[in-house]
Amino acid sequence: MERSAGRSSSRRRRSRPVLGGTLAVATAAALTVTGLVSTAQAADVNNAKNAGFESGLANWTCSGGSGATVSSPVRSGTSALKATPAGQDNAKCSQSVKVKPNSTYALSSWVQGGYAYLGVSGTGTTDVSTWTPGSSSWTKLSTSFTTGANTTSVTVYTHGWYGQAAYFADDIAVTGPDGGGGEDPGPVIPAAPAGLTAGATTTSSVALSWNAVSGATGYKVYRDGVQATTSSGTSATVTGLTADTAYQFSVSATNAAGESVKSAAVSARTAKEGTGPGPGPAVPKHAVTGYWQNFNNGAAVQKLTDVPADYDIIAVSFADATPTPGQVTFNLDTAGLNGYTDAQFRADIKTKQAQGKNVIISIGGELGTVRVNSDASATAFADSVYALMQDYGFNGVDIDLENGLNATYMTKALRQLSAKAGSGLVITMAPQTIDMQSTSGEYFKTALNIKDILTVVNMQYYNSGSMLGCDGKVYSQGSVDFLTALACIQLEGGLDPSQVGIGVPASTRGAGSGYVAPSVVNAALDCLTKGTNCGSFKPSKTYPSLRGAMTWSTNWDATAGFAWSKAVGPHVRSLP
Repeated sequence: MERSAGRSSSRRRRSRPVLGGTLAVATAAALTVTGLVSTAQAADVNNAKNAGFESGLANWTCSGGSGATVSSPVRSGTSALKATPAGQDNAKCSQSVKVKPNSTYALSSWVQGGYAYLGVSGTGTTDVSTWTPGSSSWTKLSTSFTTGANTTSVTVYTHGWYGQAAYFADDIAVTGPDGGGGEDPGPVIPAAPAGLTAGATTTSSVALSWNAVSGATGYKVYRDGVQATTSSGTSATVTGLTADTAYQFSVSATNAAGESVKSAAVSARTAKEGTGPGPGPAVPKHAVTGYWQNFNNGAAVQKLTDVPADYDIIAVSFADATPTPGQVTFNLDTAGLNGYTDAQFRADIKTKQAQGKNVIISIGGELGTVRVNSDASATAFADSVYALMQDYGFNGVDIDLENGLNATYMTKALRQLSAKAGSGLVITMAPQTIDMQSTSGEYFKTALNIKDILTVVNMQYYNSGSMLGCDGKVYSQGSVDFLTALACIQLEGGLDPSQVGIGVPASTRGAGSGYVAPSVVNAALDCLTKGTNCGSFKPSKTYPSLRGAMTWSTNWDATAGFAWSKAVGPHVRSLP
């Protein structure tokens, strides 16, 4: 699933937007003129204020309320800028910076996410800018400029691009002679963290949380006096522990100046073997799955309780990777979700479950970097997902890894998770079409390896172009034949019909290509379950127990007035 409009651009092969001839030429010219960035002199300072957004948006102005500070992802410190283009607003954030006349400055910023621009205007000589297309990791933008004879201030800015995903920016620098404002003071060793609390435990892990420390850029977590892990936020899960064993934990705060003294210690005991959360609501024979966005990309912002009753499985998108391979955590985007608090979110999970719905945590997405490719990472994955299930009450997990999947180790991870969680565990998968063309593919192998504990595979029937159906013919996306002929591969390749669902975008804005009207989805469901309303392809038999359908996302569905769920939800429930 993607954090831009629809699902992953890497998965969907979305073309780069046309930026316009004039802008493209101007950008190229700027890059040619600037050449290499000049080396800063010893007396040079960073003239930008609040360059790392540690003080919110102080000193910065963002167009149309498009900017906000977030705690993840950050390149350094505890905050970064997130700016979201919408409509005709390209999410421009700017600052007036004091400079000296007739001086050369190096301009740089670290960016991530959607298309991102960095530039300066009002130089009195040649204004410059540079840009980069979407990136799933921090990328440095650099250029330089020279001020005119009478220039004492310039405007430094960042912006995204129309219709593209939100971009993140951090550590913006305007390095050169002091323009009169001086440089922001450097860090001092932070204070010791307060409020350390032990949360959910498993047989092999303990979840910890603590209060944020001003000026801290990271934290070290200690188990019985020995460093166990690190964290860039105010929580961590210590894994690799022994069941039914007491441990003492403490935490320190760090930044460029050094490490604080350790916090007061807290004690926690791991769970006994065989304990775990009770089973959740049973998944209906025919079910609708919807992905709920834990971020704002221009789709309607929702609380979990805003998701309609037509959805039986709600996949919370997404868990976040940690520095430990395979380990995941979850960070609610309170700022991006208009102040939706962690306490409200937890309460809303229980509300949905009381209504008979399953709420699961999705792993991966466009920017997901979770890697499960070793025994250690498989165990870290299982332990951390189970810890989230205990902490938040999630009923299971969705696998949406877009940067590679290793069937051997993902199978191990999911079987370990199943052993911890028990028979009520919900496991869903959301592979691309290419991932399910052959049983030799890693996704298909994983699905078959865990067939006895697998709930449903909701393959994504979009952003993939033409593909082979089970009859060996090529079918184009956006048609009923594309849905039925590709579903047939899974149905005849070893999955039970109850483990096959049809995944489609909820609106034309939910994906780059492949959108089909809800009526086409319903026709495909009829064709596969009853042999009616087929196109040119008609399966040799029917599959009455087909699980149902999935959509990306409940938010894009809401943006379109819930047209998808209002049409597909009742139809799924009416299947034989």
